[in-house]
Amino acid sequence: MAKRIVILVILALAGLAGGFWLGHRNAPPGASDAAVTQLLATRLPDLNGNEQPIAQWRGKTLVVNFWAPWCGPCVEEMPDLQALSAEFGSKNVQFVGIGIDTAQNMLAFEQKVKVGYPLLVAGYAGTDLARALGNKAGALPFTVVVDPQGRLHYEKLGRITSDEVRAALKPLI
Repeated sequence: MAKRIVILVILALAGLAGGFWLGHRNAPPGASDAAVTQLLATRLPDLNGNEQPIAQWRGKTLVVNFWAPWCGPCVEEMPDLQALSAEFGSKNVQFVGIGIDTAQNMLAFEQKVKVGYPLLVAGYAGTDLARALGNKAGALPFTVVVDPQGRLHYEKLGRITSDEVRAALKPLI
């Protein structure tokens, strides 16, 4: 009986160790420091055509969402991101939407769905910036969280939920 318990414990520990190893081995590679530096050095026009440097939010936790008005999951997550922006705005967190489309299309969208955080126009070149930050597929939506020290903390390809954003922000605020 004792021998059976010892064998079960050894198998359980081996399974845990294997799962840990596989989880880390298959974890998506994070963006390099150079990619975050590139993000912070980027200047993009807002919906009024005024250039906005991403660096103006240096020292804050940044939630950067790459999106497009023609992207169904992007449109679905926008109200949640707007509510989260209001919820975390007083906690040194800045939400920024980087649109992979034209200013005209983004303006038409914003007239229907009010967004209180900055929306910046990157056009299709924004896909390259998203790829540098870890979005190897180049798909949308794609969200990254950068900590106040300028390090990539979290990345998510696909529709992000409020709970996922809160979980990503929790250790940073």
